[in-house]
Amino acid sequence: MKVISPRTHGYLDFLTVVIFLLAPIVLGLSELPAILAYSLAVVHLIVTLTSDFPFGIVKLIPFTIHGWIERLVGPSLIALPFIFGFATDEIARNFYIGMGIVIIAVGILTDYQGQPRQRGGIEKVKTQ
Repeated sequence: MKVISPRTHGYLDFLTVVIFLLAPIVLGLSELPAILAYSLAVVHLIVTLTSDFPFGIVKLIPFTIHGWIERLVGPSLIALPFIFGFATDEIARNFYIGMGIVIIAVGILTDYQGQPRQRGGIEKVKTQ
């Protein structure tokens, strides 16, 4: 069941950017996990702003492709601590695994084919 609309997904994308930006400070991440978090924040912001959905500014990336990017990112975040050798850093490892699980869950629940819902359930109609 796809319960997350494109608009709600956009809010969650911006929240993800903020979480990646704050994690190094709040969690005290060491150098490599912190650099990765800052880099992921920038990349996630760029993907969000260039996607064809309510919060996209440039609209270069179709929202379905945005979904496929996130389908790759979620599992990659889970693997990062093991690939980059910081799996013994419990806080950093758990942060990346947790974020990976959240991104996978959001991806499963998002309607990537859906149209943004209008406020109050009223759609705007073009007049000629």
